[in-house]
Amino acid sequence: MMQFGIRLHDVVQAPVGERLRIIKEQGFTCAHVALSKVISENSVAPEALTPGYAMYLKRLFDKNELDCAVLGCYLNLATPDEAQLRETQEKYMANIRFAAHLGAGVVGTETGAPNVEYRFEEACWNEASLQIFIKNLRPVVKYAEQMGVLVAIEPVVRHIVCNPVRARRVLDEIASPNLRIILDPVNLLESYNYEEQDAIIDEALGLLGKDVAVLHVKDFVIKDGRLVSVPVGQGQCHWDRIMPYMKREKPYMHATLEDTEPDNAVAALNFITEIYRNA
Repeated sequence: MMQFGIRLHDVVQAPVGERLRIIKEQGFTCAHVALSKVISENSVAPEALTPGYAMYLKRLFDKNELDCAVLGCYLNLATPDEAQLRETQEKYMANIRFAAHLGAGVVGTETGAPNVEYRFEEACWNEASLQIFIKNLRPVVKYAEQMGVLVAIEPVVRHIVCNPVRARRVLDEIASPNLRIILDPVNLLESYNYEEQDAIIDEALGLLGKDVAVLHVKDFVIKDGRLVSVPVGQGQCHWDRIMPYMKREKPYMHATLEDTEPDNAVAALNFITEIYRNA
């Protein structure tokens, strides 16, 4: 059975231990944790991420019989600002050390943009931007190897790694067993390509499937000509095309729900669980 989880910052505002208790009661078995989005009472700066801090959080997870599926560290590794880049790489390394003691499945990241604002521009999709990202990701992955931690990149259509082909190139060029994929099918879609979602999903599974470590689960609708993310079960993503592969090839893999709210999280979980059972 796939292990379904949720982003802790989509749960009611409460201390981490309380959020974990709530999602356990709701039927989830794992969580995606972005420290800065769920912890406000303490520092989560790199210097604060000590082994003791990680082990404290691990006890909270263990108490609730939950896994930390993803430790999110979604920063821009393609920034042209050298000082900002060094600070960003240091934050990734601090999170990697933290993940080693927390027991997180992966340290997750998206793939940035070639500007300091982390905003989309057409240059995201050129070869130079891809090479900058690969160059700046290499030392982070090397550090992950040294710490025995997995780093997983998440392709997003409006970021540098915008499709399965570019994601495959990153994996092949870095060629590390510690570099994996977070697959979010909706993040590969936009208003101009969503009608081709079956071909895009098939390409993603064909090129990336063996390296997928975590699945992100949400849905989408087209509203006023724009693609808008919604909780799974409220949109038109073809999850029935994705789940047979996951059920066959990825037993007990972590899959975390996104873009839910406290009042619809259980309904979303029930929806995707039923799709999985029938796959």
